[in-house]
Amino acid sequence: MRFVIGKDILPHEYKGSVYNYESASRLHWVKVGFSFLFAMFVLRTLQLGLQSNDYRKYNDQNAQIESRADIVDRNGVVLAKSVKSGNIKLFPPRVKEKDINAVANIINKIAPSDYSVEDALALIRSGRRGLYIKKNANEEQIKEIKQAHRLYDCFEIEQFTQRRYPQRNVFAHVVGFSGKDEGLEGTELIYDKYLRENKDPLRLSIDSRVQNIFHEQLTIAMNKYNAKGAMGMLMNSSTGEMIAMVQIPDFDPNNINSIPVYTRRFKLMRDNFEMGSIFKIFNTALAYENGLQNKDYKVDEPLMIYDKYGRPAMRKPIDDVSSFKRDVVKKGGHRTLKAPEIMLYSCNVGSARIALDLPEGAQKEFFERIHFDKPLQLEFGKTERAMTYKTWGPTERATAAFGHGIAVTPMHLLLGVNAMTNGGIYIYPTLLKRNIGAVRGERVLNSDISAKLRTIMLHIAEETTAKKARVKGIEVGGKTGTAEKRGSDKHVDKNRNVTVFTGIFPVSAPQYVILIMLDEPQGTKESGGWKTAAWNAVPTAGAILDGIMPLLFE
Repeated sequence: MRFVIGKDILPHEYKGSVYNYESASRLHWVKVGFSFLFAMFVLRTLQLGLQSNDYRKYNDQNAQIESRADIVDRNGVVLAKSVKSGNIKLFPPRVKEKDINAVANIINKIAPSDYSVEDALALIRSGRRGLYIKKNANEEQIKEIKQAHRLYDCFEIEQFTQRRYPQRNVFAHVVGFSGKDEGLEGTELIYDKYLRENKDPLRLSIDSRVQNIFHEQLTIAMNKYNAKGAMGMLMNSSTGEMIAMVQIPDFDPNNINSIPVYTRRFKLMRDNFEMGSIFKIFNTALAYENGLQNKDYKVDEPLMIYDKYGRPAMRKPIDDVSSFKRDVVKKGGHRTLKAPEIMLYSCNVGSARIALDLPEGAQKEFFERIHFDKPLQLEFGKTERAMTYKTWGPTERATAAFGHGIAVTPMHLLLGVNAMTNGGIYIYPTLLKRNIGAVRGERVLNSDISAKLRTIMLHIAEETTAKKARVKGIEVGGKTGTAEKRGSDKHVDKNRNVTVFTGIFPVSAPQYVILIMLDEPQGTKESGGWKTAAWNAVPTAGAILDGIMPLLFE
């Protein structure tokens, strides 16, 4: 065989330049297709690059909502959770004749309250192009429809994530709620960054069992005394952990579109109230600080306040309620009382006399010491600024002694009372469950004075206005307060008042401090028409304490 270079390399021998048109055509179209895909890729990349910041932010937030952390109570009970939901749509023209009955049964199964089987059959035969048969479907319903769609190819699911609140109204003001992209109120807002960026649950200090008892008893009280509102808090005295925070009226965070805006205002943090005789705790602390505790004060007649020119500085003298005159002055024969007794019997005249005996500026400095002069910037929100006096003349000093003329938020009051009774340390509160470790606080009162105040509060709960808050098996100390509210003209309205009870337990070494308030309660047949704290706030506190004690000391 003859080998010719360039010709005999292939078995069929070299036949010159032969072009394969079929193969070349395929390569051409492959090249065209690749070029088209590459161009689409480049265009999409440019589109994403030029996409607005808002659009990218929206997509980012949607991804965050998918992974928004749960909120749980101190024991792990779920208070807020992101759950998958969706709107289910039916396309009747896609339903085959042989599948009509099966599809109708599925529609009835996932929405039995909306559609009977007959209703579902009518929908399928309606000729409509497409319609929603279930909005906000749960995961189980979505799973059911997905299986049905694989069989019958006639459904569509618009999936999304919803924030749900299993405890509903009970935690409304504490947990708050979130919108589509972020937390809007309460814990959802304050800890929004954590909830968006973490998967581990946010564990609150609140105990849902205790919270539920507060909610139940405050609801009963508001209805029983026909009150405008009811509020309550419980805090660990040494760690500052909030164990319960309830305000009624409340709302269901699962249905915020029907919520009146005013019910969303967290009054425990944002509304100021005159707190009445609760302030006698602070006045008595001042008496001890200034060595006035053993001085006898005349209490058997009204006290008129005069200005520096000897003119009456008030429209009428400071006087005490008729029950004080009946039970203390006349029955006991008392004409004078010492500071501890003035607090025990809640004497307005005696409190005013102590205040007028204090050094110039002592009250102002004391209220500044316990932060009654400013809004509180707490880790779970900012309170309203307390309303105090700009000048401290004789009238202001006298009335502040028994809680009139100065208005503070319930949170201000709770923290102030706790500082007076826990050994003298002002503790800053938290909504997060605390582990063992340093707690933020500052000394504001001598520990010996704090112990004396606790003893007086124990006697109040055992002997006078707070007797109905007693609980078997544990020593509870307390103090009541009743303050008449002011009208729009700033004048006192005798027909409207606020009643308050604050308590500590166990008295010897307080672990908890409680605050109960009723806004504009009315007298009842049982109370003989009386509407002071001893007749409503105190028994409400007693019912709550009776329910929560086994949980707190289990």
